[in-house]
Amino acid sequence: MTIRILPAVGDPDAARTVSALLSQLPDAEPAPAVADSTALVDALAAAAQGAGAQAPAGPAAAVEALPEVVLVHERIGPTPALELIREVALRFPAVGVVLITADAGPALFSAAMDAGARGIVGLPLGYDELAARVQAAAQWSAGVRVHLGGNPDAAPGPSGTLVTVTGAKGGVGTTVTAVHLALAARAAGRSVALVDLDLQSGDVASYLDVQFRRSVVDLAGISDISVRVLQDAVHDHHTGLGLLLAPEEGERGEEVDDRAARQIIGALRSRYEVVLVDCGSQMQSANAAAVELADVALLVATPDVVAVRAAKRQVRLWDRLQIRKAEETTTVVNRLTRNTEIQPPLVAKATGTQVARTHVPAAFKELQPCVDAGRMQDLDGRSTVKQALWALAGELGLVDAPAARQGRGSHRARPSLTGRRRKAIAAGAAPGSGTGPGPAPGAVPGSAAGSGSRFGARRGSAAAAGGPGPFDPAGPYEEG
Repeated sequence: MTIRILPAVGDPDAARTVSALLSQLPDAEPAPAVADSTALVDALAAAAQGAGAQAPAGPAAAVEALPEVVLVHERIGPTPALELIREVALRFPAVGVVLITADAGPALFSAAMDAGARGIVGLPLGYDELAARVQAAAQWSAGVRVHLGGNPDAAPGPSGTLVTVTGAKGGVGTTVTAVHLALAARAAGRSVALVDLDLQSGDVASYLDVQFRRSVVDLAGISDISVRVLQDAVHDHHTGLGLLLAPEEGERGEEVDDRAARQIIGALRSRYEVVLVDCGSQMQSANAAAVELADVALLVATPDVVAVRAAKRQVRLWDRLQIRKAEETTTVVNRLTRNTEIQPPLVAKATGTQVARTHVPAAFKELQPCVDAGRMQDLDGRSTVKQALWALAGELGLVDAPAARQGRGSHRARPSLTGRRRKAIAAGAAPGSGTGPGPAPGAVPGSAAGSGSRFGARRGSAAAAGGPGPFDPAGPYEEG
């Protein structure tokens, strides 16, 4: 894709430097620099109006006629740079604006993002930083133009579904969730890539018993990722998953920046139907870019105060950095029990996110043999954890609803029989009827032996009044 760039630089020396660097960018088509803010706005307006008047589909043609990227120098005049960025973003929302400034601190960065900029390039200008910001802004502009009615052929977008899985904190089950969502989607017949972007401490290879010398770092320095290059870096697992692993040396994770992450994810989405990304719990530029691009962003948390606070902190971080809004994030509650005081509605209220309807039960004993052996793919289909995670995959649309049920079905759809319920069935009650055995001969009405359920005596006053008790079937888990 050719990137059309319009620089707005008032200083002649700075304009020559910018033009020289832009001429070196691959697939770039820089226009002559304009000297002030008025000339920039007039040039954009003329391009949009001219194209709209000449074509029957005026608005779509006007969008396509605009440059993908506009560079605004901090000393542009007479309108201040931030006000100019805000005006361009409001009048021409399909144009990605990049600010060139000597002050690249967090205060100016936040102000520029609030004004509508898509990036900041620090002075003195460097080729790598300028290229990364221009390409990121152009990619964003291409996506916006498709939604605004531009020509989809001019900006082909990735077709695969991108799902990111991020942990509120370490140890909440992020990797287990990502692995089983990928396995569920693969079992449904979809081509799936599982990417480990927990660059310093990724464990996808350990959970799937993989030893592979290539990693995501091998793709970081490649500007044009071809199919052959992608095949060399992706490990074809015997389960059918394509694995792109984290580096063995954690310090090499710094080589994967946001630009590299966007290119890698784009290449994977063009080849696979589903791309699952394990982002770990520490935000870096690479996994932050993945969360920003995601079709579905999952945040895994356990129902305890520390994890919920960490989830809230993560959501606020994403909002401050304009990575993702809280309402666009789905929280998955892991290790939930019926005795947990913090229930999913409270998690939703505390974090401001949506909470997945499917909750994962606390059953580490089911996982431990597979975790210790490094063969998570061998987890028994009767495991309640596997059933819940595969049901979650169905809820997210990664698999069809019937495919989400393995073994005996959902962990909530078919509870096991406790000793009490087996005795009740043996005494003559219909399974699943919700009634206990009839009163024995000579039993006193209202006694425990003649009551409708032997749990009634333990439910206390709430059960006697018809209200829910600790074993309420409408709660998160059935008895047993």
